[in-house]
Amino acid sequence: MIDTETQELDERIGDLLASTPPKKVAAREFLEAQYDAGLAWVHFPVGLGGLGLSPRHQKVINERVFAAGAPSSYARNPIGYGMCGPTVVEWGSEAQKSRYLRPLFSGEEVWCQLFSEPGSGSDFAGLSARAVRDGDEWIINGQKVWTTLAHLSKYGLLVVRTDTEAVKHAGLTAVVVDMNAPGVEVRPLRQMTGEAEFNEVYFTDVRVPVSETLGAAGDGWRVSLTTLMNERVAIGGAIPQQGSGPIREAVKLWNQLPPEEQDDARKDELMRLWIRAEVLRLTNIRAGQSRKMGVPGPEGSIGKMASADLNKETYEFCVNLMGASGMLYGSYEMVRPETAMGFDSVPKAFLRARANSIEGGTSEVMRNILGERVLGLPGDVRVDRDVAWSKVPRN
Repeated sequence: MIDTETQELDERIGDLLASTPPKKVAAREFLEAQYDAGLAWVHFPVGLGGLGLSPRHQKVINERVFAAGAPSSYARNPIGYGMCGPTVVEWGSEAQKSRYLRPLFSGEEVWCQLFSEPGSGSDFAGLSARAVRDGDEWIINGQKVWTTLAHLSKYGLLVVRTDTEAVKHAGLTAVVVDMNAPGVEVRPLRQMTGEAEFNEVYFTDVRVPVSETLGAAGDGWRVSLTTLMNERVAIGGAIPQQGSGPIREAVKLWNQLPPEEQDDARKDELMRLWIRAEVLRLTNIRAGQSRKMGVPGPEGSIGKMASADLNKETYEFCVNLMGASGMLYGSYEMVRPETAMGFDSVPKAFLRARANSIEGGTSEVMRNILGERVLGLPGDVRVDRDVAWSKVPRN
């Protein structure tokens, strides 16, 4: 029996597809209509792209609209949709929510995430980029690295240090920065695929209104946890169709092999990868169904870590099946891509998958999170936890 909530949601999806057929309107027009219908992030509040329902309903919405040919907000603006949007709705002012969420979802305004620095990757709380208050503005100086799609972004979610005398976790502040503001410089970081979807970003006396602070000054660590938890769900928590994604490429290549090369050892390896892919898919389904409102918990680290390892091993298997042709690569020409994490060949996917265990938190960090917060194991020794950031020795 279909409950009233599900029935009303089904009718709302049908009305959206009837009034704004995705194959007959521009992508941005459809996504704006989807936002206005409350079907962008269904767990967001009414009027902000949601209906205040459980996040588990989003899977049903996505399946319906994608089957009708709808564009994906995540594909157009992955950092914005998966990480920045949920952070803005959790920590932003009413003015920020009204201003940013709709154009973020439609892809009109692409967002990036400005967290990692040359000296603070896994130790994110040790970051050095500074913001000094000058009246109603922050003056920002520093450097960020590994910033996905910064070259396309209109806005960035930036975490800076505003209090050097507080302990490292307490002296952080999150702000929304205009990536076209004077003093912002974006430089490409070329990857081994030849592309530069990542960037390093320099801030030199960049002025940001204090009104663009997310939360209050000093809330940066808690704001960033919201972003990071959503990032791990966005990267590793997807619920694909059975047999899709990297494992589909593996099965396709296996079926193309001549019978004499389909030996039992390779078949056994393929079946192990298939089983792991299915276990991950079912685990993500369970996590999605049990997830309550608000910020995701440490369960996102399970999917993120498992998918990183599985992607690398699956594409390694694919390249091995290809034999010598697996070493062929189209071009290492420098390219500034329009999308993130895209690839058009198995060798390129093999190279790009190397980043999966680094981006969004390294697999080592994921294991620490699971060990400490899920299994209750003793944490690492942290000698700088109760020391003012300015007193911590640095190279």
